[in-house]
Amino acid sequence: MVSLQASPPQLGPAVAALFGLVLLGVIAGAVGSAIVRRLSNPVGKYRLLYAGVLFPVTLLAYGLLTLLGFGPALVGSVPSVPDILEPILTSFVEFLAAGFVWIAAYAPTVRGVRDVRDIELSTRSTLMKMAHYTIGLSGFVAVIIAPLKVVSFGASPLGFTIGLALMGVIVLYVSPWIVPLLRETSEPTGESAERLSTLRTHAGLDVRDVLVLDTDDEETANTLARGPPGYRRLFVTSTFLNAFDDKIATALLAIEAGQLRSHVFEIRVSTVLIAGIALIASVTGMGPRWLLLGTSFVVLLVGFWASRRGIRMADEYAAKRVGASTVAEALERYAEIHAMEPSRRRIPNPLSVNVALGDRIDRLDNGTSA
Repeated sequence: MVSLQASPPQLGPAVAALFGLVLLGVIAGAVGSAIVRRLSNPVGKYRLLYAGVLFPVTLLAYGLLTLLGFGPALVGSVPSVPDILEPILTSFVEFLAAGFVWIAAYAPTVRGVRDVRDIELSTRSTLMKMAHYTIGLSGFVAVIIAPLKVVSFGASPLGFTIGLALMGVIVLYVSPWIVPLLRETSEPTGESAERLSTLRTHAGLDVRDVLVLDTDDEETANTLARGPPGYRRLFVTSTFLNAFDDKIATALLAIEAGQLRSHVFEIRVSTVLIAGIALIASVTGMGPRWLLLGTSFVVLLVGFWASRRGIRMADEYAAKRVGASTVAEALERYAEIHAMEPSRRRIPNPLSVNVALGDRIDRLDNGTSA
């Protein structure tokens, strides 16, 4: 009697699929960039292009390459790979391949962003930074997810999803240590350190320390506070320090402090994880399909509403610290630096985690209680 065994993954079809996905990414990025450049408020539309088109293409690439066994096929073709490293290398290769598709899709948009923002942005240096970030992030995620894959093979999809949820929580609270490994950072010294300390005090932003991200090429003036309570680290970009005076910088840091107080980031992560678990449970038949599907949709609606509410609460907090008119001026200045036109909506988008920037400015101008 002949025993039937599953054939091992073949490298050829997987590599061919990777080339096809890279081509798809290039086409999506080029066509999307050509369309976005002709729209009103192109900088804001580029952000939508990344989140709504290029990122899903990357997820599609990861899912397809995983199904085709790209990681096992490539790692299996390398002789003498230790068994303990095989799952980590397999995951790393799969994430890195998907990241390569993302870079291919992102590359055609660099020139468009440079033109609409009128900045000196080198395509080569931008892609080098993106490649460094992709390699580092792929390695980190592979180290975390590989044990989950080993433990969860043969277990329920819901169990594996819960493992991914735990990974999301881990990433949420260890990001202060991850970002310096993936991005070029420096500790502020001298007058910069004293200035940041004063700005944080006036803004009411309680963090343990501050690191500066080098963004002189991209000219992005952003702030980011991450970490568990008691160890929150503030990241500010070099452009933020150079582009804004103390009044505007304080107002923007006050908004960051308000978002920490209203737990905006935690709400977003929790919403995606809970909705994702319910969705996978529905698709895999782990419970009442339509009930779980409805639960997933309701969780998204409630979570996105809570995120928008948290942003408004953050604006209110900042208005109490420095004045509503100053916060409105800071948001207008932020939009100006990034060549953005503050958008406005007559009816809030229930599927958006953000409040339109123009609506936030109008609300501050009219009084935050409006």
